[in-house]
Amino acid sequence: MNPSESTGLVVGKFWPLHKGHQLLLETAAAQVTELVLLVYANPDSDTMPAAVRAGWIRELYRGDEISEGPRISGTPLRIYALSAEADGVPPDAADDATQREFVRRWLAQHDIHVDVVFSSEAYGPGFAQHLGAAHVAVDTARQQMPISGSMVRSNPAAFAQYLHPLVAAQFGVVPPGSVPRVVLLGAESSGKSTLCAALAEALDTVWVPEYGRTLHEQKSGNLDYEDLLYIARRHVELEDKAAAQAQGVIFCDTNAATTALYSYYYFHRCDPMLQAMAAVCGQRYAHTFVCAPTVPFEQDGWRGPEALRSFQHGMIIMQLDFFGIPYTLLEGTVAERVAQVLGHLTVSI
Repeated sequence: MNPSESTGLVVGKFWPLHKGHQLLLETAAAQVTELVLLVYANPDSDTMPAAVRAGWIRELYRGDEISEGPRISGTPLRIYALSAEADGVPPDAADDATQREFVRRWLAQHDIHVDVVFSSEAYGPGFAQHLGAAHVAVDTARQQMPISGSMVRSNPAAFAQYLHPLVAAQFGVVPPGSVPRVVLLGAESSGKSTLCAALAEALDTVWVPEYGRTLHEQKSGNLDYEDLLYIARRHVELEDKAAAQAQGVIFCDTNAATTALYSYYYFHRCDPMLQAMAAVCGQRYAHTFVCAPTVPFEQDGWRGPEALRSFQHGMIIMQLDFFGIPYTLLEGTVAERVAQVLGHLTVSI
C-alpha cells in the first residue's frame, strides 16, 4: 500500500479505549495518509455511549492546535460515532455477513472509499475482502497488549495499567505508577514551582511543571474552553513520562482538580472528562501539599491581581475537602517549606 495515496479504516466498540486499541490506531496511522474510525455498539452503553467513546479518541489525539482536528503523527483521523437509531447499526450478535454489509453500505452512503482495513480480530481478512480493501493484522495474538474491552469492563481497577489516565478516570480508577507522586497546590504566586524545584533538587529526582502555564503562554493567554481538558490530559502524560526518570518520588506542580477549578472560573462549566479526572486525584497522588499564599506576590504579566490569591486558596481548600482528599498546609520560607515536606514524606512514603 502506498501511504501517499491510501485511506485506512478501523472499526470497533472502543468500549473502553485501551492501549491495545491505541497500538492498532497508531500502527494504522503510520501506514496511511488518512484514517477513518467507526465507533459503535448495539446495544450501546447508557453511560459511555459511542459519542463519548469517540470523544476519548479525539481528545487523546488532539494537539495544541485543536482546529487541525485529531491526528496521529501527522495523519488526520476522521472519527464517526454511529448509533442504532441514526445509522441502523445492527446488533452485536448479528452474523458476519450482516456486519460487513452494514459497513460497506454506510461507507458508500457517505462517499468514503477505503484502501486498507486494520484489525486485531479474526474477522478482519473477510471483512476487508467484502469492502474490496487490503487487510493488515495488528497484534491479533495480543502478545504486545494482552487486553480486551470485555476484560476492562469486568474489572477496571485490575486492568487500569492498560488504560490512558483520562479513560481510566471515567471508571473511577487510576493506572498504577512506578513511583509515588506528590502534588503541590496553591493560588497563583504561592511558590509552588519554586518549591517543586527545590524539593526535586533536595531528593535528586524530577518534578513536573504546570502544563497549563506552558500552554497559556504559548497561546498568549487566549485559552479556549476545550484547552482545559487538554491541559489536564497533557499534564498527566508529562507526569507519567517524568516518572521514568524519577528517583523514589516525583513532585507535580498542580493537578486536574485545580485545572477543573479554572475551567469553572473562566468558562463557568467543566467537561465531564475533566470532572472525572479531578475526582480521582485523591487516588493518583500519594500526598497533597497546599502552599499558603503568604510569600511575596510576583506579577509576571500572566497572573491575575494579588487580591485573587485569597479566593483561589479558599477554593482549593474547599475542593479538597469536598473530594475528601487529606492535605498538608505549608507555611514559611522556601527552606522551611522544604523541611516540612521532607519531614512528612519520611513518615508517610
